[in-house]
Amino acid sequence: MGQKGAETRDRLLDATQELVETAGYFGTGLNQVIAVSGAPRGSLYFHFPGGKDQLVGESVRRAGRAIGDALGEPADTDAPPEELAEFVEGVLRHLGDRLAESGWRKGCPVATVALETAAVNDPLQEACSEVYSSWEAALRARLASRPDADDLAVTVLALVEGALLLARAHRSRDPLERVARRIHTLLG
Repeated sequence: MGQKGAETRDRLLDATQELVETAGYFGTGLNQVIAVSGAPRGSLYFHFPGGKDQLVGESVRRAGRAIGDALGEPADTDAPPEELAEFVEGVLRHLGDRLAESGWRKGCPVATVALETAAVNDPLQEACSEVYSSWEAALRARLASRPDADDLAVTVLALVEGALLLARAHRSRDPLERVARRIHTLLG
């Protein structure tokens, strides 16, 4: 694929992520994706012959990789608990900034799709599951020196996801700040 094709594909994925995060899977139509991306209709079907599900699935995976890259940065597995807690606090701060800057419209790039489609759409459920599994693995690697690393990784991820949902619902950073404080106790 040439540079122009790659740029068009990226624009389609960017538009899809933006629309799905703010309006949800069912609130996002392909005509909207085409309008926001500025891509020709034929390009959408050329790059995503599987239609909306393929487009959204790839968008979820792409957004998941972006967050996973931050979670998976090299970590000292022998780091003191305070350092691990500060890392999670930084992740919460970053996601909180993103949420506030979007007018409380952009929480987790995976959660909206998971909540709307996981029970009825196997390909999208699989995409969401893959992303969450990769985030758990990245957190588990950071917690590798702990005997309860598996449970802690899932717990930390659930706390972050829950805090994002509550922050979005309340239009307040307070849930994120409260979870950040509890992370210090949990990892201590």
